[in-house]
Amino acid sequence: MTPIKAGARSARRGSGGITLQHVSRLAGVSAITVSRALNNPDLVSPETREKVRAAVEQTGYVPNLLAGGLASNRSRLVAALVPTIAGPVFLETIEALTEALAARGYQLMLGQSGYGESREDALIDAIVGRRPDGVVLTGIMRSPEGRRRLIASGIPVVETWDLTPTPVDMLVGFSHGQVGEVAARFLVDKGYRRPAVVTGDDDRANQRRRGFENAFAARGIAGVPVFTVPAPTTLGSGRSALRALLQAHSRLDVLCCSSDVLAHGAIVEAQAQGLRVPQDIAVMGFGDLAFARDAHPAITTVRIDGTGIGRIAAGFIADRAEGRPVDESLVDVGFSLVERGSA
Repeated sequence: MTPIKAGARSARRGSGGITLQHVSRLAGVSAITVSRALNNPDLVSPETREKVRAAVEQTGYVPNLLAGGLASNRSRLVAALVPTIAGPVFLETIEALTEALAARGYQLMLGQSGYGESREDALIDAIVGRRPDGVVLTGIMRSPEGRRRLIASGIPVVETWDLTPTPVDMLVGFSHGQVGEVAARFLVDKGYRRPAVVTGDDDRANQRRRGFENAFAARGIAGVPVFTVPAPTTLGSGRSALRALLQAHSRLDVLCCSSDVLAHGAIVEAQAQGLRVPQDIAVMGFGDLAFARDAHPAITTVRIDGTGIGRIAAGFIADRAEGRPVDESLVDVGFSLVERGSA
C-alpha cells in the first residue's frame, strides 16, 4: 500500500475533504472497487477488503451517505417524532426502534414535536423534504394538513402508541380509552367508590380520562373530580394536584393518574400529609416505568409493551422501504394491568 503523502491534510481543506478517489489511490484499487468493498463487501476478496479498510482508517474517510442515497433513491434514515424527550414513557420504544432499524441497516433521526399540532406540522414539512426512508409518529396524525402531506409524500409511515381504524399508512398501538375503562373497572371491583382523576392535558391522556369517567359512570359513580396538569407531567404536578383535590374533596379513596410520574408525586404528597397509601387513599398510574415497582408502596399501573411497538414499527418501515409487502399493517399490541401495593 502506498503511504499517504504528508501534504494530504492541507490539500484536504481546500478540496472539501478526503474523497473516495483518495482512498482508491491509497489502496491501489479503483474507486468502484472501494465502493463495493464499503457497500457490498461480499462482492470483493478478503485481501481487497483489508486494503480498503486500512486506507479508510489511515485517511479517516467517511462515506457520503447522501450521495449513495441519491444514487439508490434511499437515504437509510428513518425519522421518528416524539412529543418530548423528557418523558421516560417513550424511551423503551425509541431504544427498540433504534436497535431494530440498525439491524436492518437504517439509522434513526429523532425529533421533538411537543403536544401541539402546529409544531408537528412544521416538523413533518422539514422531514418530508429530506426524503427519509420512513417516518414513525408517536400517536395519531390528527392535523389534516400533516396527514395530507404524509400521504402525498409516498414515504412509509407508522403511527404508534394510539389506535384508529383509519391510519395514514401503518399503525402499531392500543386503545387509551380501553386502558381507562379497564383500570376503572379494576378499582371499582376492589371496592373504591370515591375516585378522582389527575391527567396531563395531551390527547392520549384525555382519552384515558374519558375511559375512566365512562366506566365509573357505568357503575353508578358520576361526577368524578378531574384535575388537569400540563404535559409532560412531573412529580411536582402530581403533588400539587393531590393537594388541590384533597382541599376540595377530602373523602377521596383512590386517585387515577395519567402517568406513573404523577402517581409517584401523589404518593409522596399523601405521605407528606400523613396519609397511608393505599389504606387512606389508593393511587394508580400508567406506563409501568422502571421506578414503579421500586416506589414505596410499589405503584399499581398499566403496562405497555413499548419494546414490541418499536420492533414492529421498525420491521414495517424496513420491509416497505425494501419493497416487501406488509400483510397486517394495523397491529393492536394491547396492554396489561399490573397490580401492586399502591392500589
